[in-house]
Amino acid sequence: MSVPGVHSHMSSGIYDRILVATDGSDGANRAVEHALDLGERYGATVHAIFVVDTARYGEPALSTAELVIDELGDEGSDLLAELAGRADNAGIDVETRCCQGQPHREILDYAEAVDADLVVMGYQGRTHDAHIGSVTDRVVRTGERPVLIA
Repeated sequence: MSVPGVHSHMSSGIYDRILVATDGSDGANRAVEHALDLGERYGATVHAIFVVDTARYGEPALSTAELVIDELGDEGSDLLAELAGRADNAGIDVETRCCQGQPHREILDYAEAVDADLVVMGYQGRTHDAHIGSVTDRVVRTGERPVLIA
């Protein structure tokens, strides 16, 4: 099955389509490094997603929440553009998606849409506690695809 806008390769390894989720945190940055390394090694397409967690900011109709969500969307677009530039420089095919919603649900839906062979995520995102991040945990528990936690 081919996805529009995605370059198809002869399969050169175990991974053809790698999805990485980023939120700009240290953990996500490690995940991006792993995803780009794997993309280069296997000749895989790297799909990168940034999800603005709208539930965290209340009703989007509230003007302050709207501003925060817009700002995070801009930040996500910048992060994805930087990642895409790095991938291009390394000769890695890359596709990016910036969206709003429940992060774990958007990540799983995108993994399904691109038929990802592997999902790469940071151990912790922006909510720093001693445990695995809640988004990563939900993707691991509710998804059916292999997940590499960086």
